[in-house]
Amino acid sequence: MDLGLKDKVVIVTGGARGLGRTYALTFSKEGAKLVVCDVLSCDETAKEIKANGGEVLPLITDVTNEASTLEMAEKAFKRFGRIDVLVNNAGIYGSLKRSTVDQMPPDEWDKVIASHAKGTFLCCKAVFPYMKEKGGKIINVASGAAFSGLGSTHYAAAKGAIISFNRSLAREFGPYNINVNVIAPGLILTQASLESISEERREAFRQSTVLKRSQQPDSPGGTVLFLASRLADDITGQVIVIDAGGVFH
Repeated sequence: MDLGLKDKVVIVTGGARGLGRTYALTFSKEGAKLVVCDVLSCDETAKEIKANGGEVLPLITDVTNEASTLEMAEKAFKRFGRIDVLVNNAGIYGSLKRSTVDQMPPDEWDKVIASHAKGTFLCCKAVFPYMKEKGGKIINVASGAAFSGLGSTHYAAAKGAIISFNRSLAREFGPYNINVNVIAPGLILTQASLESISEERREAFRQSTVLKRSQQPDSPGGTVLFLASRLADDITGQVIVIDAGGVFH
């Protein structure tokens, strides 16, 4: 099925590795033009996209810094002449320092909230001037942790903030024909998850889902493509949980 994504310009933050890299490659296979951003080098992601015949602009972007996100949007527009889709995927995960609230340093709380919630806000703000004339699609990435309460409190709080922000933003951006939605993946078996979460915890999560299924890195990709496509033109302000039936929302 043609999703209408050929030649669309898609920005994916956190695109150097993990799910961000997977999202970028998935869009590229649909013929989209990619802007992949990260605080790390996105050269490997860009190399793979180019090897498959795709067009890509890799950028170093700090989503917690407004000047950096404004530069991201400006460079994307200068290179491709438009911005159609933003996937706000960047955030601290694999290197997350887990601790209880009574032991958590305030600067660690601030760091996690900034990388997820503030970063989402700044990237949405940065692309708005380029989307407001012709519309666009924004997909913000939260987590099932926002519903289950599992995981560290600062991570769950940051992801919950994204969900509430998304609902208000959908109302604000709606008059400009900009769709704003959230995906909330469960435990995806990326390299970061395999390294930071024990096999026992991963198995407990799998057993807690109604489908009794572990989620692979390509699990959320279809939903992201759908929300970015013309098939989702009438969907905005929504949250789609992708966790094999661990959380019902």
